[in-house]
Amino acid sequence: MDKSAIYTFMAGCRRGVLSSTSTNGNPQSALMGIATTPALEIIFDTKRSSRKYANLIQRPSCSFVVGWDGEQTVQYEGIAVEPQGEELRNYLETYFAVWPSGRTRMNAPGITFFVVRPTWIRYCDYDQRPPLIEEIVF
Repeated sequence: MDKSAIYTFMAGCRRGVLSSTSTNGNPQSALMGIATTPALEIIFDTKRSSRKYANLIQRPSCSFVVGWDGEQTVQYEGIAVEPQGEELRNYLETYFAVWPSGRTRMNAPGITFFVVRPTWIRYCDYDQRPPLIEEIVF
């Protein structure tokens, strides 16, 4: 499976489970509304007062699980960044295409956006016999 096929799968998924690590090393997970770029970057918004915000600012390594309908999933590891200025504006169009309500929400106090850039992806399709399992290292 190539990157464009993984993108097609991920772009069809509007939610993913984000896992980050707290200051004391505990894992913390949250279901997030996401959008995916053709470069397989994941975009999401959050409040600066959230646990995930503090976790990702201090320890930007994180992971996602995307897809759980049927037997196809993506396991995803990456590095989160909080884009600003023109870089953020470029990502917002991708995010708003999936989440039009984000345009209104972005003006709420404390809202910010993260982009997670992939370091490792595993696509699994257990509906196939034999199962299809592919990994990409970035």
